[in-house]
Amino acid sequence: MSYERDYVPIPPPVPFWRERLGQYWQLVRGDRPIGWLLLLWPTWWGLWVAAEGIPPLWTLIVFTLGVWLTRSGGCVINDYADRWLDPQVERTRNRPIASGKVGGREALMVFAVLMLAAFALVLTMNRLTVWMSAVGVLLAASYPYLKRYTYLPQVYLGLAFGWGIPMAFAAIRGEVPPIAWVLYGANILWATAYDTWYAMVDRDDDLRAGAKSTAILFGDMDLIAQGVLYAATFFALWLVGRQAGLGMAYWIGLGVAGALVAYEFVIARHRERDACFRAFLHNQWVGMSVFAGIAVAYWQASH
Repeated sequence: MSYERDYVPIPPPVPFWRERLGQYWQLVRGDRPIGWLLLLWPTWWGLWVAAEGIPPLWTLIVFTLGVWLTRSGGCVINDYADRWLDPQVERTRNRPIASGKVGGREALMVFAVLMLAAFALVLTMNRLTVWMSAVGVLLAASYPYLKRYTYLPQVYLGLAFGWGIPMAFAAIRGEVPPIAWVLYGANILWATAYDTWYAMVDRDDDLRAGAKSTAILFGDMDLIAQGVLYAATFFALWLVGRQAGLGMAYWIGLGVAGALVAYEFVIARHRERDACFRAFLHNQWVGMSVFAGIAVAYWQASH
């Protein structure tokens, strides 16, 4: 005679090291690659324009890995700075620091390791690039604190996320020409626009918590302000294409990117949280379209 079990088997405990790695993976947003892509595309814009085609392999590897490390470090320091705010926001209250699963000092140690790894990679580049990397770390580390004091943290995010552009020119050409700064400006405008979609998701929570953002600053004029930001972005990208002498493939890429942005306004026109978040996520395709136009234009010019 056999008897059925009347209890649910208790799963074996998760090893401590695996549990911590899982928390760190969530802390650096390893399960959410959107931020990495939004940082990667403009960095690749800069690399391809600086090299006028495919950049040197090691430079491409350094900047690509550096993007992941820098973005991961930025997520950690952002959550550390927002440990007072995240528990009050529906979307962020379960993040490792906000939920108490990762301590503040522990998070700072993770940030330090990531930044040291990124700096070790940059040390293989020329002196100008190394010096400029110090500015990049300062931008990434200070960005999260701006939402307490200014309504423009999204602009500062653009400064931080796009710093790979002038660094790419420094690494490949040994200088930062005017076209690099125009491309950098285009990224600042673009990042301000897409991060405003993101801020519109949290606008009500931010108002209650006392945080600041462009979404709060723009108020009822948010969609108009978004239109101006995206229009200025494409104007700057047009200037880059004209200065670099890019061909038809680039203009097609810009056209596709413009159509994608227009779709964002369609889905987010009622300012619903989920729709604004979808519009934010959609920008990875905008950045990819611009990059595809640049890469194909240079490929065609070399064949």
